[in-house]
Amino acid sequence: MRIHHLNCISTCPLGGRLMDGHTRSLVCRGHLTCHCLLVETSQGLVLVDTGLGLRDVADPRGRLSRFFLALVKPEFREEMTAIRQIERLGFRADDVRHILLTHLDFDHAGGLDDFPQARVHLLRPERDHALLQKTWLDRQRFRPQQWSGRAGWRVYEGGEGERWFGFDCVRELEGVPPGLLLVPLPGHTHGHAGVAVQLEGRWLLQAGDAYFYHREMDLDHASCTPGLRAYQVLMEKDRHARLANQARLRALRRGHGDQVAICCAHDLLEFERLAGRSARVPAEQMNQPA
Repeated sequence: MRIHHLNCISTCPLGGRLMDGHTRSLVCRGHLTCHCLLVETSQGLVLVDTGLGLRDVADPRGRLSRFFLALVKPEFREEMTAIRQIERLGFRADDVRHILLTHLDFDHAGGLDDFPQARVHLLRPERDHALLQKTWLDRQRFRPQQWSGRAGWRVYEGGEGERWFGFDCVRELEGVPPGLLLVPLPGHTHGHAGVAVQLEGRWLLQAGDAYFYHREMDLDHASCTPGLRAYQVLMEKDRHARLANQARLRALRRGHGDQVAICCAHDLLEFERLAGRSARVPAEQMNQPA
């Protein structure tokens, strides 16, 4: 399998360096990625998260909440949507056979409508809790306007089959080639999951929003920016589970760092290291690492 790293529309939160750790000013907006994976397999393309999509770019106020539009101010550029980057790589939208979702927050699921032919896979608790629209914040973050194809979603329980490096996982995703797993990492949302991709002799775990800042995975002195720490508290559904899963991810890195690389969805430095290019630049067919 071959992985392409796509930043599917950056968000620019208030707080500058207090959020992302590197923007020079505290009064400027920060820069967070939406790190999606495009996986080439022998049976077609698999997309891990979608970022924001074409309809979000065209009608942000109709699709997204005013609260999050003001708070994180997405950088709406059509060329940064997953579908446009996939086309730049020489593929078509219908080459994407499957979409694996870490969770249903608006900035991870906005592009679902751009791939109506793809089979969408996620954990059952994520779907069920998102559909409840139980709290005001749920109604801001989970946007049914983005889910026109939800009747055809494939949902799974948290742990089915052999464990993966000590974690529960779902190994047999309907129609998905072997070597792509859903790894439950609840806390940020009730049904949040990581997605593990097996490469030659090594795994990559896209941990979604299980953490937000690369130094949260430091083995000896884990830390986070004040802004992102506060944002994670604001968004968490289960604090104990979220912090426990961060500790488990650090233990995974400590014990199996030679076998598993870990990245999250929103850290700029992680994205640029793995992609080998600026997060502000869309993917190019001639500029992709194996």
